[in-house]
Amino acid sequence: MTYVVDPRVDAYIDALPEWQQVVCREVRDLAHAADPEVVETIKRTVQPYFVLNGNICALLAAKTHVNVFLYDGGIVPDPQGIITAGHDNQTARTVAVHQGGQVPAEPLLAMFRQIIADNRAGGWRKLKQSRQSKS
Repeated sequence: MTYVVDPRVDAYIDALPEWQQVVCREVRDLAHAADPEVVETIKRTVQPYFVLNGNICALLAAKTHVNVFLYDGGIVPDPQGIITAGHDNQTARTVAVHQGGQVPAEPLLAMFRQIIADNRAGGWRKLKQSRQSKS
């Protein structure tokens, strides 16, 4: 798969331990596989973000894991139960991938695609509001 890379994202990933580089590159590939129009950038000074009509996800390497932040406001279904934190968060949830663990590629790709569709439909805030007003 070919996509435009941001050299700042490369620099972030290249500075990580080998196992975190592997995780971040796999998530990066998944974000771009979700839609060819996904753009990567740096926000908050150093954090890699993947965007398309709004935030899709961000990466944050911690000592023992890599956090994949999903910007969906908790409305994207998680049938595989891959969300590890932020279940009640109003703006983002997290999938943590620990050393020795595997990126949950298929469910993460499905979530990225849903977040992109939601972004194109006006974003999770608008969708969540319209869903609540129908209840």
